[in-house]
Amino acid sequence: MQFIVTGYDGKDEGALDRRMAAREAHLAKAKTMYETGRWLYAVAILNDAGKMAGSVIVCDFDSRQALESEWLEKEPYVLGKVWEKIDITRAQVAPFCDKK
Repeated sequence: MQFIVTGYDGKDEGALDRRMAAREAHLAKAKTMYETGRWLYAVAILNDAGKMAGSVIVCDFDSRQALESEWLEKEPYVLGKVWEKIDITRAQVAPFCDKK
C-alpha cells in the first residue's frame, strides 16, 4: 500500500534549527527506509527563500498503521518536533515509475 506523507515544518524562529539538529538522524533513518523498500521517493519542500520547510515522502507499507508504528513513531523529525503538521494520503505510483 503506497502513501504520500507530507510533513510541514514549524514556522517559528527555532524551526530551521530543530530541523538541522535532527537532520543527520533523519537522513540515517531515510537511508534505511529506502534500502528496505519502504521509502520510494523523498524530497524537501523549499520556501520562497530556498530554505527547507517540509518534506514529501512516497512510501510503501502494509497499512497506515504499519506506516505509523514502523516509521513515524520513530522518525527523528517527529521526535524532534520539526514537523508541525503531517498529512498522510493513500497513493499509487505509476507503473512505469514503480521500482518494485
